[in-house]
Amino acid sequence: MHVPSLVFPFIAPPKPLQLIEAAPGIFWLRLALPFRLNHVNVYLIQDGDGFVLLDTGLDDAATRELWLALFSGPLKGRRLTAVLATHWHPDHIGLAGWLAERQEVKIFASQSEYLDSRCLRLDPHALDSDDFRNYFRLHGLDGPLTDIMLTRGLGYIKLVAELPRTYRRVVAGETLDIGGRKFDVLTGGGHSPEQVMLYCEEINVFLSADQVMAKITPNISVDPMDPDGDPLGIYLRSLKELKRRIPEDALLLPGHNLPFTGIMTRIAELEAHHKARCEIIVQACRETPHSAADMVPLLFGRGIVDPHQLSFAFSESLAHANYLIRRGELEAIETKDGVTMRAA
Repeated sequence: MHVPSLVFPFIAPPKPLQLIEAAPGIFWLRLALPFRLNHVNVYLIQDGDGFVLLDTGLDDAATRELWLALFSGPLKGRRLTAVLATHWHPDHIGLAGWLAERQEVKIFASQSEYLDSRCLRLDPHALDSDDFRNYFRLHGLDGPLTDIMLTRGLGYIKLVAELPRTYRRVVAGETLDIGGRKFDVLTGGGHSPEQVMLYCEEINVFLSADQVMAKITPNISVDPMDPDGDPLGIYLRSLKELKRRIPEDALLLPGHNLPFTGIMTRIAELEAHHKARCEIIVQACRETPHSAADMVPLLFGRGIVDPHQLSFAFSESLAHANYLIRRGELEAIETKDGVTMRAA
C-alpha cells in the first residue's frame, strides 16, 4: 500500500488521566514535561490481566502524583507486568526504577541505555567535571555560557529515579511475546546509543520511540564522553534500516507528537532536513572557519536563550560537523584557543 503523505488517525492527544486505545490492545497516555517540548507519550501494551509499560515520564513530583492517580483511577485493579524503557533520556526512563519497585516487576532495556542511565545516576557530579567543561570551551563556548550549560542546561538528565541493580536486557533481532502477540525488537542509534523500538506484524504497529516522529526531528547530539563520535552518521544508517524493515502503511506510535502513518515520507523528510543543515555548514565554512558554537545561530537562529535548548543546539551542531569531517567535507583546525572547522 502506498502512503504518499503523513496521515494522522487521531486529531488530538489524550487528556490528563485519559487512556486512548491507539491500536488493538495498546493504550496511549500522555505525560507533561516542564520544557519547550512539553509532553512525552507512553504506551501500555495489554499483557494478560496487566500491561507492559513502554516509557515512564520524568522523575518529578508532578509525574509521580499522576501515576498514583492513574493506579487509583483508570488503572485501578490493573498491574504492570514489566517496564520497558526505550532509552536513557529522563522523560523516557525517569520513573522506571520507581514504578518497577512499586509494581515489583523487572525493567527491560537495551544494555547501552541501561548502563548510560546507571552511569549518570552513580556519578552525578560528572557534569561539572573539567572534562565536560573543556569539551564545551574547546568548541567555542565562553566561560560564563559554559557555566550556565553545566549548571542548568544539562540538569534535566538528573531527573531519573534510582534504577535496580539488575534488569532484563533487550537485544535487536529478538522477539518479545506480550499478551500472546509477537513484537520484533529493533534498535537504533544517533538520538541515543541503542534505542529500543518494537514492531508487531500482526497489527502492523511500530512503536518508534524518538527515532521517527511526525513533526519534530529527534535531537542528534555528540556525547561529551565521545567528543569525536558520529551520531548523525549512525542515525542516518538507522533510518535506512527502518526503511527496509517497516512497511509504509504501518501505524507509528512515537515518543512525542501524534501517531501517524507514512514512515517512508517522514524518513525522506528527516534525511532532507539533515542534508540541508550539512550544506549550510559547508557553505559557511568555505567563507571562514567556524567553531561548533559559531554554527548554532546558523542552524537554530539567534533566539536561543534557554540553557536546556542551547545544550541540545550546541551538541547537534557539533554532530553535523563531526559527520562532515568523517565524510571529508570539513577539516578541523586545532589551535591554542580551540577547534574550528573549514571546508576541505
